[in-house]
Amino acid sequence: MIVFTIAGYELRRLFGSPQAWIVLAVIQFLSAMFFYILLSRYLEAPQAQGERGMTQMVAAGTLQIAGIILLMVTPFLTMRLFSDEQRSGTIQLLFSSPVSLTDLVLGKYLGIVLFLFLALILIALMPLSLLPGTNLDLGLLAAGLLGLALLVLTFAAVGLFISTLTAQPGVAAILTFAVLFLLWIVHIAGSTTTGPAAEVFSYLSLLQHFNTLLQGMVNSVDVVFFLIMSSLFILLSIWRLDAVRTHHW
Repeated sequence: MIVFTIAGYELRRLFGSPQAWIVLAVIQFLSAMFFYILLSRYLEAPQAQGERGMTQMVAAGTLQIAGIILLMVTPFLTMRLFSDEQRSGTIQLLFSSPVSLTDLVLGKYLGIVLFLFLALILIALMPLSLLPGTNLDLGLLAAGLLGLALLVLTFAAVGLFISTLTAQPGVAAILTFAVLFLLWIVHIAGSTTTGPAAEVFSYLSLLQHFNTLLQGMVNSVDVVFFLIMSSLFILLSIWRLDAVRTHHW
């Protein structure tokens, strides 16, 4: 399929640039550092942790921090998806090619998601390394990894859409971070209001849904939320590019 061809090209482009390797190294370094800190704190006084246990404090704690790290670095990976095409003028070549906008968007999206999933796999190896020496709650860990994967899907979709709005990669990165950060903490606005508005703000919070999964509670509300958000921004990307193509033509 053309989607996988485009995704493969996007992956090769990412790995062909030092930026992607630097981002991957930063993700691993920061995740490993906080994993070590959490593990050290747990080993200092394991009894004081009560029912939280190794999985809740160390494994889930590492995944929660990894979510914040990915929020900060994803804009740097997605900022060039379509911004570079618009800045260099190659977007016109894409519009005139036999590839549909849907295939183009899905291909670029899949490429960046696969790259981020590679980072996710490397992050998952850290808590899994505890298996030989302790009894991890694999159900809790699996729910946390599912939450992180869904978070990655949403981060990539938001970055993809923002990159269609501007020809400046730097602007795309800043806007992507701003939107993701707003969606991350929007539940705080809900705590200052009451009624339907508070429920809406709470529902729109990425952090709220992510934390539920980190606690081992997998329910359709949280999974569907992330899938809807990802699909929405992918659709917005297609509509935006269609509007750009119509304007130029």
